Amino acid sequence: MGNLNDIRVFLAVAEHRSFVAAARQLSMTGPTVTRAVGALEEVLGVQLLLRTTRQVSLTSAGALYAARIRPVLQQFERAADEVREQQGDTAGLIRINAPLSLGQQILPDIASGFRVEYPNTAVSLTLTDRFIDIVSDHFDLSIRISGQPKDKSTIWRKICRIRRVLVASPGYLAAFGTPQTAAELETHACLGYDEEAIAETWELSKGGTTRKVRAGKVLAGNNGDLIARLAENGEGIALLPLFIVEDGLASGKLKQVLEGWEAPELWLTLYYPPYDRLPMRVAKFSDFFENYVTDIRPL
Repeated sequence: MGNLNDIRVFLAVAEHRSFVAAARQLSMTGPTVTRAVGALEEVLGVQLLLRTTRQVSLTSAGALYAARIRPVLQQFERAADEVREQQGDTAGLIRINAPLSLGQQILPDIASGFRVEYPNTAVSLTLTDRFIDIVSDHFDLSIRISGQPKDKSTIWRKICRIRRVLVASPGYLAAFGTPQTAAELETHACLGYDEEAIAETWELSKGGTTRKVRAGKVLAGNNGDLIARLAENGEGIALLPLFIVEDGLASGKLKQVLEGWEAPELWLTLYYPPYDRLPMRVAKFSDFFENYVTDIRPL
């Protein structure tokens, strides 16, 4: 069958069609990845991959082997996890994806605290504001700030509501005036916060009144901290989660505007692949995360 590690390496190369990308995912050097695939090919006596200067592709034998061995390896790893978990062992790797701003603020302390309690568990953190495909990107857990979950193929766990507020710098408000109603936002520079850095539509409500405002027509970005800094620089009015702008509000660099006008609620949610049962290390991290953001560092 071949060495299990060599098989893991081969499957990573087969998935990414790249030795470099596989090495990056596995935290290995390029030559180590190349040697692992070569050793597997030698054991099997067949060529699994076609290598050119521009791309890597599977041979027919490589495609057949990848299709047959992948579920076998998954079963093997699942069995190993179950045996360890019966003994209360959380050893293994957790691959976690999180939004950039939230991850930078809270994940260093969460990861460090979790590692103190569970030193046998390895943690891999990837930060991006793009909504990833948790299954095809091979994450064990994704932390998201979004509206009501719609993805029926994943498991999700709501943690807490995330409040958003409208903010602008004192300088901007002095120069262009402070809006008193959502309708007045049409005459202001509204900063768009969108994963593609394009214009977005704000839906704001107060009492029985709802108003839609197009934001980002002149300036937009795909990261909350970036938009907050632009607002501090006097570029316009931003609609952002409170945890991103609370320091700016406390320091006076930002002021809240249109208090009482609310945007649709967002939730901090944990997403998982469609597990039959959460691996113990993922369940333990989830509990640790929820305790931190609800009791130690409320958002």
